[in-house]
Amino acid sequence: MFTGLITDIGVVRALIPLSASADQRIEIATAWDVGPIAEGASIACDGCCLTVVAKSEGVLAFQASAETLDKTTLGDWRVGRRVNLERSLRLGDELGGHLVYGHVDATGILANRRPDSGSQRLGFAIPRGLGRFVATKGSIAIDGVSLTVNGVDPGPAADQTLVQVNIIPHTQKLTTLGEMDTGRRVNVEVDMLARYVARLQETDR
Repeated sequence: MFTGLITDIGVVRALIPLSASADQRIEIATAWDVGPIAEGASIACDGCCLTVVAKSEGVLAFQASAETLDKTTLGDWRVGRRVNLERSLRLGDELGGHLVYGHVDATGILANRRPDSGSQRLGFAIPRGLGRFVATKGSIAIDGVSLTVNGVDPGPAADQTLVQVNIIPHTQKLTTLGEMDTGRRVNVEVDMLARYVARLQETDR
């Protein structure tokens, strides 16, 4: 479990196909001290929860399954890509964002961005089926970053919903959202509480 508060931007150092399967080994360079990070630890990489399978000085290695590569943006990654990183939440840690599970619901697209006073306003087109779980002033995780929703509108296509968020200069600097070009695919995780509320409403009918 995570909070959506990014503590490092890592860089993909190697992508190695695993011959025995369609899985892939991913090596990410990080500024963290990896000494205290145990093999088997969970790390959110652009919002996708991955397990550390090996480590060396300044580098963490993960194995991504074929399912993960297919259902998230990880299949798009290339060497040199910058990746939002967050270590898993420990009991007693401050919950500064919102509860993020690292279970990507779908991928979306950065449809537009524009300056908005001192911040940037970004519009993400997400699958319309997820739109029912997103509410203005609620929370959403985009590439692992906890964001407050400022608007929910019809998407650029009939099967999409447009989620509007604002990112302040601090967020632009400490995450990859500040450098993201329109058209880029992103990992989307909706607020789990919204999912449970919707499920309860379904079962009460």
